[in-house]
Amino acid sequence: MTRKQKKVLYRIIAALVLLIILELIPAEGWLKLLLYLIPYLVIGYDILKKAVLGILHGEVFDENFLMAVATVGAMLLGDYKEGAAVMLFYQIGELFQSVAVGKSRRNISALMDIRPDYANIEAEDGSLQQVDPDEVEIGTVIIVQPGEKVPIDGVVVEGSSALNTSALTGESIPREVETGDEVISGCVNLSGLLRIRTTKPFGESTVSKILELVENSSMKKAKAENFITRFAHYYTPAVCYSALALAILPPLVNLLMGNPAAWAEWVTRALTFLVISCPCALVISIPLSFFGGIGGASACGILVKGSNYLEALASTKYVVFDKTGTLTEGVFKVTQVCPVQKAEDEELLRYAAYAESYSTHPISKSLKEAYGREIDRSLIGNVEEISGHGVIAVVEGKSVAAGNARLMEKLGLKAETPDQPGTVVHIAVDDVYYGYILIADVVKAHSAEAIKALKNAGVRKTVMLTGDTARTANAVAAQLGLDEVRSELLPADKVLEVEKLLEQKGKREILAFVGDGINDAPVLSRADIGIAMGALGSDAAIEAADVVLMDDNPQKIALAIRISGKCLRIVYENIVFALGVKGICLILGAIGIANMWLAIFADVGVMVIAVLNAVRCLKVDEK
Repeated sequence: MTRKQKKVLYRIIAALVLLIILELIPAEGWLKLLLYLIPYLVIGYDILKKAVLGILHGEVFDENFLMAVATVGAMLLGDYKEGAAVMLFYQIGELFQSVAVGKSRRNISALMDIRPDYANIEAEDGSLQQVDPDEVEIGTVIIVQPGEKVPIDGVVVEGSSALNTSALTGESIPREVETGDEVISGCVNLSGLLRIRTTKPFGESTVSKILELVENSSMKKAKAENFITRFAHYYTPAVCYSALALAILPPLVNLLMGNPAAWAEWVTRALTFLVISCPCALVISIPLSFFGGIGGASACGILVKGSNYLEALASTKYVVFDKTGTLTEGVFKVTQVCPVQKAEDEELLRYAAYAESYSTHPISKSLKEAYGREIDRSLIGNVEEISGHGVIAVVEGKSVAAGNARLMEKLGLKAETPDQPGTVVHIAVDDVYYGYILIADVVKAHSAEAIKALKNAGVRKTVMLTGDTARTANAVAAQLGLDEVRSELLPADKVLEVEKLLEQKGKREILAFVGDGINDAPVLSRADIGIAMGALGSDAAIEAADVVLMDDNPQKIALAIRISGKCLRIVYENIVFALGVKGICLILGAIGIANMWLAIFADVGVMVIAVLNAVRCLKVDEK
């Protein structure tokens, strides 16, 4: 508990003890009023103060005003115990919701406890100086010791370590980094000392972007939240005037009919009506539900920019994917080695790696990585690159040709045709065809499961948009179980395809586009919801998308939809429950059946139950 919450708790305990003591002390008249005023003021002085300030500032109709009028009226009518009890239980409910909101905020605060307090810079004498991260310029070498947060994005220039990225990605597996690797702010250095050259100012680093995103998420309200705001704006004055009418009109009618006015009875009913009508359950629990949903999603590495996007996710029926970097790894890897002429896999890879050793092309890099051994450049000579065909080099005295089918035709050799899609590198040694190596953009391990999970989550159609050839795109789509695939698209074509899909979907159906956030910004902005995949450290993703997944696991899209659905169910449960109970109790109060104790349940009891239900949004089942 905070200091303020503890203070309220002490007041609650003191007021409760005083009320119990007063039950044992016989007192009547003014003495009884004065005695009951003590616990009443102990527990309710702040509510009375807020009500008076609200009236002075022209903001009359709120829950403080309702409680003040109801309890002061009860005290004036001689219902001292009831008046004090109403204020006591109202404060208990307020304390309960304050603790619940605090728990939700702490969940997000713990997740977002990534703001660094300082950055270490090495002085001329070798000592470390702690400076404000805002003061560190681009290109400065900072030192991150074990146990410290990485304060600013940069590149490791010395050292190796494991980084805890759980605050950003929700994943518990540490990430290994070494010299030359990029690191982002917000990660925690677990082991070795790192020297990092900064590549961004602190204000533009990942940690600042994320904190700004989370802090602003509450500004974009969901339809349900806006409804409650508008509802409370009209509801509270309406019930106040209704209570006033209930207190005045029936007694006047009684007088006109020659009957006793029964002012005390009808004023009591009006005060009971006021206590019942307090809209705390809705005003507190609905925003808390969305706040908890955003917090629960954040703990899983899913950053939602506002309650409106969290609400919209539940209605997602179309999910459109970019291929490269979203459903696939986005990097070339050797997927198949097919030697002939009795050559071994390793021998074929060795010839290809040596022939391509001087090239910086991504395909050449993937061949060298697949070979996995140091290349002795002294064994290579007479390297000749043939544009649009490949390369011919002398390796250990042998002429090695590595390239496409056109290069083999040029050498008068017949190349085999692979049965799998991908980029093919054919190898010939001394004018003898040795086989081919297939290189492809590897499908992510969880992509197929992600598509299946989306179907289970209620998504009606999954579509993939890509600039790749139809053969490659169809192979990936078949492997993943996608409903549609549209290939050989330029970036502008992707926007047009999304436009077509937006016209096909129903009015209440949501279309989400999932991309890497770098070259897909126009499509991310055009879709109903833009989801950035693999956005760790990507400024473009954080800026363009409505939902940012802080790792590259596509399974979390379905998880985000499930979190949204659960949050909305809880919101609607609270709305129906609160309005239903209050509606019944208001009728009972107006006809004189409900007393002040039932009013306390209709206000505080309903609020506590609704808040308890809302807190469930914080708990996320990732399975």
